Amino acid sequence: MKIALAQFNPTVGDFPGNSARMLQMAGEAKSSAADLVVFSELGLCGYPPQDLVERPSFVERNLKELKRLASRMPMPAVVGYVGKAQESTGKFAANCAALLADGLIAFEQQKMLLPTYDVFDESRYFQPARSQSNFAFDGQQLGITICEDCWNDKDFWAQRMYDRDPVAELVRQGTSVLLNISASPYNLDKRGLRIDMLKALARHHKVPVVYVNQVGGDDSLVFDGSSVAFNPDGRMAALASSFREDLVFFDVAAGTGDIRSQPRDELEAAYDALVCGTRDYVCKCGFRDVVIGLSGGIDSALVAAIAVDALGPQNVLGVSMPGPYSSPGSLTDAKKLAENLGIPYQVLPIDKIFESYRSTLAGVFADKKEGVAEENLQARARGNLLMAVSNKFGSMVLSTANKSEMAVGYSTLYGDMAGGLAVISDVPKVMVYELARLVNRERELIPEATITKPPSAELRPNQTDQDSLPPYDVLDRILKAYVEDLRSPQEISDHFGFPLEMVNDVARMVDRSEYKRKQAPPGLKITSKAFSVGRRFPLANKFIP
Repeated sequence: MKIALAQFNPTVGDFPGNSARMLQMAGEAKSSAADLVVFSELGLCGYPPQDLVERPSFVERNLKELKRLASRMPMPAVVGYVGKAQESTGKFAANCAALLADGLIAFEQQKMLLPTYDVFDESRYFQPARSQSNFAFDGQQLGITICEDCWNDKDFWAQRMYDRDPVAELVRQGTSVLLNISASPYNLDKRGLRIDMLKALARHHKVPVVYVNQVGGDDSLVFDGSSVAFNPDGRMAALASSFREDLVFFDVAAGTGDIRSQPRDELEAAYDALVCGTRDYVCKCGFRDVVIGLSGGIDSALVAAIAVDALGPQNVLGVSMPGPYSSPGSLTDAKKLAENLGIPYQVLPIDKIFESYRSTLAGVFADKKEGVAEENLQARARGNLLMAVSNKFGSMVLSTANKSEMAVGYSTLYGDMAGGLAVISDVPKVMVYELARLVNRERELIPEATITKPPSAELRPNQTDQDSLPPYDVLDRILKAYVEDLRSPQEISDHFGFPLEMVNDVARMVDRSEYKRKQAPPGLKITSKAFSVGRRFPLANKFIP
């Protein structure tokens, strides 16, 4: 049996578009003599559909489209879709897979394990399967599982999250080929973990494993694809590209298939994820162009480089907005960056706007010492200008705050946080520098001066970030431990040897800034815990860790 792994990029709710792409890829698979084509989890409606599942019309449209797709499918295919729950449990929907053949829905399988951690909330919508069964096809017994169903192998995980193991149950019933259709989002190092887990699954059960993952960006989530097939001895037989659509083949009998090249390292994978997520969020939201405030700093430079790779230089506008404390070098660096990237470039000074704000507020601020309020007026003036450009030309504003700044509140609400997408809001500052070096791997696109000068918001004379923050190599380690690993300040201090007072200060800044992050634009998730979906903390609380 020759299986086609059809890794495609669905759009949530685009039933005609998703169906058309499936039919196109199935046609290509048939012309290459495949016996079965396999698509990703909920590929018909796109993943994750979220509360759309609670609309009966969405589920009905999904089922109607599935029948239509079955009647037109040129070859046997496994398709993910939203089905109706089989029992009355208060949930009327189920996460399902169908095997389409000869114009009909020949077999249906319901997902058993419904994740409710991190970005997942499937038990909110779906009824879990009580049982699953194999399907006889082309001389094989196909065990069809859906994403989480294969993430509970007792021989791989030190701690299992579920009592049941759908894969083990299916293998006991005679599975000879294990299929898993998935929508597994990307985060750093997850591709390697997935490979190790699936390899262990094949070895443990001594059956071929075929895993087809979604690819593309959907809101904050980026799906890397990286679909893969393993032989029963754990040898990799097929591997699809990461972060782009692909069609690869796996010959079950011969144990051979297509192996695509992959990102050279995890840093390159992270960059590819940001490009993929930016392109899909902008385009799926109906935009073509973006506008970015170019400060001459490294954050806006990296965002601009990502945007150019995602959308093309002709669709990226850079706007420099020098103020009273902007250094001449910042303006020079912003202009040079725009020239290197080949993007349109505008200069909109904010000096007069800033002075107008100050004079308007002079009476209200009388007898008050100047400070953060005046500094933030500059950032808010810039935010207003960018949003005006957005409104006039129909461009999406890309905000430029990184994860370290977002964590401690070192970004201005209604200022540099304004925008439609926060591209690097899950990229720690140290990684921003690493990604900038990656951008310059072949030639200098981001000016060297931008990378080497001390980071500064330039909101007051001679300001640098380290005036009020620990060095970023220290800050980022504290933030990862506190935000992603959920360590207490005392544990962090003991582990790294950092002063407890400093760690406590950082933790307080993180907690106090929660209300700001809730008002930020959506950001692209690339770490295990982003300031977006998957992290839920109350705004009003008095808990002190």
